[in-house]
Formats: sequence, C-alpha cells, structure tokens
Amino acid sequence: MRRLFFPFLTVLCLIAPLSDGFAQISASSADFDTQTITLALTQEPPQLNSMKATDQVSALILGHVMEGLLSYDRRGKIIPGVAEKWEIDSTGATFWLRKDARWSDGKPVTADDFLFAWQTALKPETASEYSFILYSIGNAEDINKGKKPTESLAVTVVDDHTLTVEFETPIGYFDKLVAFTTFFPARRDFFKARGDSYGADAKDLLFNGPFRMTDWVHSASLKMVKNEHYWDRDNIHLNAINADYITEDSRARLNLYIDGKIVHTRLDGETYKDALTQRQRIRSFTTGSVFYLEYNFREDRITTNRNLRKAIQHVFDPEEFVNKVLATPGNLPGRSLFPVWLGGVEDKFRREYKAAEPKIDLALARDYLEKAKVELGVEKIPPLVLLVGNSPTSAKQAEYLQGVFKEKLDIDVKIDIQTFKQRLAKMTSGDFDMVAAGWGPDFDDIMTFGDLFASWNLNNRGRYNNPDYDRLVRIGMTSADPKTRMDAMGELQRILTEDAVIIPQYEQGVIYLMHPKVKGVVRRVVGADPDFRRARIVK
Repeated sequence: MRRLFFPFLTVLCLIAPLSDGFAQISASSADFDTQTITLALTQEPPQLNSMKATDQVSALILGHVMEGLLSYDRRGKIIPGVAEKWEIDSTGATFWLRKDARWSDGKPVTADDFLFAWQTALKPETASEYSFILYSIGNAEDINKGKKPTESLAVTVVDDHTLTVEFETPIGYFDKLVAFTTFFPARRDFFKARGDSYGADAKDLLFNGPFRMTDWVHSASLKMVKNEHYWDRDNIHLNAINADYITEDSRARLNLYIDGKIVHTRLDGETYKDALTQRQRIRSFTTGSVFYLEYNFREDRITTNRNLRKAIQHVFDPEEFVNKVLATPGNLPGRSLFPVWLGGVEDKFRREYKAAEPKIDLALARDYLEKAKVELGVEKIPPLVLLVGNSPTSAKQAEYLQGVFKEKLDIDVKIDIQTFKQRLAKMTSGDFDMVAAGWGPDFDDIMTFGDLFASWNLNNRGRYNNPDYDRLVRIGMTSADPKTRMDAMGELQRILTEDAVIIPQYEQGVIYLMHPKVKGVVRRVVGADPDFRRARIVK
C-alpha cells in the first residue's frame, strides 16, 4: 500500500442515477440504533499474523484491528498512530509513543512491542515474505539472511514510550513504511504464550486498533467489535463490523446486497449489468493496483526461455483484454508494472518515463516462437500450466488466454484453478508456469512496485533474478536525489519489457455498491480498503 498516489482518485463517482433501487435495501445490514454493519468477504483471511501477512484480505482485517506507529487520514496522508510525534533524518528516526495506547486486554502498547515484532519478522525461521521491507533498518538484511543475531537490529528501546531506529542507508520514505502491516506491533509475552497458534484464531490474537475480533468461524464468518481500550475510541462510531458471509461469487454478493444483508459489494462484468438494470447507485474507484501474467523463472520451467516469453508478449493485446474480457468501467490497459498515478521527479512517472508498448505482431511472435523451439530442442511447446483463482472472473480471463495462446501460437494451456489460499501456496512453492497475479501498493513511493522483482523479494513468486535489476533497485532505495531514483526506475521499466518479465494486463478500476446510510467509508490506494474505521450509520 504505497503513497505517491493520486489523492483525487479516491473520490467516489456516481455512474448511475439515484433510484428506487435504494428502497429495496433494508436496514438490517446497517443498523442505526446499534451502529452495526454487515459485510461479505471475498475470501477467508489466509494469514492474520501481521509479521507474515501478504494478501489484501488479511490486510483489510488487520487494518481495522491493528495500528502501527503511523497511520493514514482519509486523503492518504501520514498521521499519528501509536506514535504521537516523530523525527526522521538521513541517519535514523525517533518515535514517541502516546501513553494512552492500549492493547485489547488493557495493557499499554510499548516500544518493545514494535522491536519484538520487527525482530520476529526478520528471523529466517519466520519465513516472512515481507521481511525485505525492513531492510532499511541497520543490520536487518544480515539478520534475515542468518548472518547476524536478531539482537543486533539497530533499534533501541529508550524507554516504554520512546523508540529509536538507525538506518542501514539513507531512506526518504521510512515514515510511509512504518504504517504498513509488517511494522505493526506484537506483544512478546502474548506471542510466546500462543506459540505456533499465534494468529490462527480470534483468541490467538491481541489487538491495538479501533476494533478487536471476537469471533472467527473459519471459511464462514468473523466479527469485529469496537475496542474499548483504543486511544481514540471516542471518534470510532461503529460498535461492530460483522463479516457474516465469505464468498467469491459476485452474483451471490449482489443478491445479499439487494436483500439488505450486506452494506457493500464489488461488481464485475455480469453483476454490473444487473445493477444497472435495477438502477442501483454504482460508485467507482481506482485502486492503484496492477495485474499481470507472471512467469516462473525456476530452472526446471520452460518459461525461463526468453524467446517463448517474447512470443507471448507480441500476441497479448491489453486493449482487447480490458474492453472485451473485463468489460467494466474504470480499468486501464496494462502497459507497465508502474501504474499511471505514481509520482516521478516533477510530474507523474509514466509521463516522464514512457513505457514501451510491444506491438501486436503475429509474424514477429511466431519468429520468437520458432527460436524458442530450437533453443528448447522441441518441435512443439509442451502445455503450459496457468495458475488462477477460483472466481468466475478468473476462470473467464484464463479461458481467454487459453484461446489466444492456442489460436495464435498453437500453445496448449492447462488451467489450474485453486482457492485463494491454495493459489498463494502454489505461487510460493513455484508450482506453475504462469500465474495470473497482481500487486497493490504497500506505501506511497515508487519502490513499492520497483523492488517487486528484486532477487531478495519473496513476493517475486517466479524467482526472477537479474543483477542489473537488483543494482537499480538499490539505487532507488538509497539515493536521496529524485532524478537519480527515477532514472533507475525508468531503467527497471525498460528491463521488464525487454526481458518480458511479466505481461501487464490492466490497471484496476473497481465499481461497487455501498449502502446509502453508511457514511465516512474511505477508499484509497494505501492502507485497508475499504476503510470502515471512521464510518457511521445515519438515520
């Protein structure tokens, strides 16, 4: 969840007129008297241990029940969280924690809770896929690689409410990093008491955010209630958020919304038409996320062959994909790993550094394919395994790709449909040739995308490894000069295209329905989205 973003993209836009469609929504999903709302999650949260979480569903829940040193306001600007003030310079940072910050059991949140969480995330045995995000702290990378003890992390607990950090190298966006999930606190005594079960159930978690989880029926529902110990509880209006449904089926969610059982649902190409027919008030939002086809670069995979990837690059048409397959408003054709909202030196990055647009050229693609066959020593490319999620939308996209590859290149594609959790597991283990993947910003800086395919980043699921790419990432991470940083990112963008590391598909715009009586919901490209922390129900 990054930051140099377009704040005005968070504005809710009216696509369809107000109508009698609202009259069909009962008050049961938004109860004014109890200030309680009911939601439907698209997936079971795979990981609520904040030191190990990597996905958006888990981040959504954690963003409501946990809080870092710093947080976001409704415009995506950094504001105080557990820390009431802070100072950051080129060598390090100091955070002063508020004395009224409390855990959900009433005990104080202390500086040691942050130190312990960061040390734990960096331990090699934790296997945190986001450990790299802590590398700006002195000795963090060496700790994560087992070269130094965790106690050597350059973080000092001055007292219960003062924390100092020494940087490994200068970094200009550390304030944005500490608002991210991996930087959330964890209390040493509670974590050790729970052991391997930490984060596995509601009782195995401790919360310091506006809400606390009281119930979690796996794969079915969960409930969050107002945290009576939260330091800013007087400005939290909702008493409970009930996620009574967990379903990927967008039509089922639309029916739940129309029946007054949930306050919010995202629409897809089919449900969008239904909502229009019923004259529902459709809202839109640009998420800041990019979606792409990612390859497996492990040695035993045929997709390590660059000419094969180039052949695919020259037959995939992002315009057609957006207009004919996605077929919903707001999506932009994929041109780059870096979305259009990211800031550059003086303007938007993509205006200053134009992304190359490989032409759709069947003859050129088939030339690359013939070269690939020669290099691989085969007469026909073996079937490629495409890993996707189990939603109807994912299946539709996979079938489109299957058809394009067969028609244009005579390449057979085997579609591997998996649940969200199993898809993540297969991505991590490398059990795929290609995977339909996406990336949403973690913080508001171009590095939230730039380091994604660095060799040390475990979110680099295909294990792409390019020393030149790594070198450029280091420049982007450590340089204080904006031009130097953006020049490096421009080179990264060129490498991604020339080496066909990914096939950009689209930049995501979503359309959705929100109960008209639920106010104060925040949509933004960084942090929990949608954010119900300051929401309220009007009469």
